[in-house]
Amino acid sequence: QVQLLESGGGSVQAGGSLRLSCAASGLPFSTLIIGWFRRVPGKEREFVAAIAGFGYHTEYADSVKDRFTISRDNTKNTAFLQLNSLRPEDTAVYYCAANRDGSLLYGKIQTVDYWGQGTQVTVSS
Repeated sequence: QVQLLESGGGSVQAGGSLRLSCAASGLPFSTLIIGWFRRVPGKEREFVAAIAGFGYHTEYADSVKDRFTISRDNTKNTAFLQLNSLRPEDTAVYYCAANRDGSLLYGKIQTVDYWGQGTQVTVSS
């Protein structure tokens, strides 16, 4: 059983930055595709970014491209999401997700096998 634990959320002003972490346990970390999704109350969870097992392939939603960066450190079983140039519309609960299927790289939420508990990001104007 894979467990994912997010951290790093918080409150910032528009233009600020945050770094989210996702610590994983339960399976060899490099075998996992890691994704980040976010949800605003009243809306569906939406894809943000994903990274392949050894970090050579990343994908981003258009809304965060050039502002957010996904990365991973397989020696620490941890993935990261660097959030820069934050906007009020980035306010959401951010979830770490994982599976062993490459389709997660393209944001296919129905393929997610494991979810973290979420971490709140609040951006004020």
